[in-house]
Parts: sequence; C-alpha cells; structure tokens
Amino acid sequence: MPTPPELTNDEAAAWFDSRLPDDWFTNLRAVVDRDEILITGTLDKPTDTSLEQLVDDFREQTREQRVAIAQKAEATFERKVSWGVSCADTTVLFTHLAVPVMTRLRSRERHTLDTLVAAGVARSRSDALGWCVRLVADHEGDWLDELREAIEKVETVRAKGPQ
Repeated sequence: MPTPPELTNDEAAAWFDSRLPDDWFTNLRAVVDRDEILITGTLDKPTDTSLEQLVDDFREQTREQRVAIAQKAEATFERKVSWGVSCADTTVLFTHLAVPVMTRLRSRERHTLDTLVAAGVARSRSDALGWCVRLVADHEGDWLDELREAIEKVETVRAKGPQ
C-alpha cells in the first residue's frame, strides 16, 4: 500500500480550520497518522441542555457539512477523516477507525497478553494489546507528547536540509 503524502497535525488543523464554519468550535485540534486524520473541536459548555444532548445535536446538525469536508480531505490527503468534540472534561469521538496492526511478540510478551485474557481484563490478545497501549498512553502521555514534538522538530530540520 502506498504511503500517503506527508502531513503534520498543524497543517491538517489549518486546512480544516479554513473550511469549517466559524461557529462550530472554539478550538480545533487535528491528530494525523498514516491511516486517519482525527478532527476534534471544543464546544461551549451547555447552560440549558445536557452534554449528551449538546453532542447529539451538534453531530446531527453538522453531519452533511462534515461529510462533504471529509470527502475533500480524504481525496487530498489519502486518509480517512474522523470527527469528535470536547466539552468540559469530556471528549466524544464519532465514528473513527480501528486499524489492524501486525506485530511479532516473543514468549514473554505473549504470556502477558494471555494473562490479561485469562484474568478477564481483555477478550483477546488483540484487545489486551490495545489495553496495554492505552495504559502506556494514559501513564506516559506527557513523555509521548514530548517525543512527538521532538519528531516534528526533526522533520522540520530535515525538510530544510539539502534536497
């Protein structure tokens, strides 16, 4: 499968920000990987409605426009586009990808996954591996953010180098 064109989070956020109605979000965030562009925006905290109703209303009222914008982005960036919203301390993702990932694990790693399955923490090795990845992200989130920033700086310096 060919590699999609290079795209940073900031570039994707700028592309979407220029195409979204101004009244949708107070803050826009894009997270890009080689399979998907995840767009999340912050909604103003509801005063007269529940958070669940606010999210449902936004999702339904913007669906047609979000689909049209996503189709343009998918053709341009060769990735699926997914959406979500944040409000207060809650983030709700709409339909988004679950991508299979192949990996080779040694006995010790397989044993760890099998223990999680046997204990009922996970339904399968795949589920257990996803659980482990989420656990690392939760506990090492700041470190991972620093690592991502360092990678972006390296990419910027590399792009300035000789062609």
